[in-house]
Amino acid sequence: MTDTHEIFMQKALVLAREASDRDEFPVGAILVYDGLVIAQGIRTGTRQTVPSELAHAEMIALRRLEETSQPIDRGEVTLYATLEPCLMCFGALLIGGIGTIVYAYEDAMGGGTACDRSKLPELYKNSGVRIIPHVLRQESLGLFKDYFSRPHIDYWQDSLLAEYTLAQSD
Repeated sequence: MTDTHEIFMQKALVLAREASDRDEFPVGAILVYDGLVIAQGIRTGTRQTVPSELAHAEMIALRRLEETSQPIDRGEVTLYATLEPCLMCFGALLIGGIGTIVYAYEDAMGGGTACDRSKLPELYKNSGVRIIPHVLRQESLGLFKDYFSRPHIDYWQDSLLAEYTLAQSD
């Protein structure tokens, strides 16, 4: 039987492939509550001359969550993302009260989930968020390897993340 986390991560991977098909950074994110996808987002703005660092998949999903009218307990919401949330997104998820973060591929360059929250201000350190890494990691790694192997891609091309990703074995 397929694990619930894998089922929802597959949905996030579909979104990441959609972004990748547009030559955007291959990140997809979904928010799940009570077994249902209630919001989603894909990374956009990476093909612009000056890339947008505000159009992250997690931020888009959080904005869409704000548009829902159904009452929800955010502590029972799970985020599924194909890449470990960056520090900006991680902070927004903590402030937003999201209860669980599940990600596929670690962001060796900018991932925020490993920060020592005990040293952060009260707003962040007592969030109680659960973090579950590496769900369908290889599938997400494949998307990032493909992305960074495209010669016409400029976004993060010479970055630590690109170097780390391309050095990974399949």
